[in-house]
Parts: sequence; C-alpha cells; structure tokens
Amino acid sequence: MKKLLSLLAISLLLVACAPEIGSPKWCEKMKDKPKADWTVTEAKDFTQHCIL
Repeated sequence: MKKLLSLLAISLLLVACAPEIGSPKWCEKMKDKPKADWTVTEAKDFTQHCIL
C-alpha cells in the first residue's frame, strides 16, 4: 500500500511540472514530439497558441 501511495505522489509531482499549454516551452516540446503522437486537442492548442 505504501508503494502505491508513493507512486501516486510521484506521479502527481511529475504532472505538475508539465509546461503550461501555450507557453513557449510547451510549443517547443510539441515541435519535438512526433505529430503522429499528437491528440486532436494538442493539435488544436498548438495551432491556436503557437502558429496564430
């Protein structure tokens, strides 16, 4: 049980470190990510925040 809680806590910390959508760091991360791996939402956000 302790291992599960520890894993959950670490996962939450890592998710909190993700760059904010639309930030320059996020745009760079998306440019490096293969376009085949993008979700529809990511593609829409990339278009709105990084291209336009």
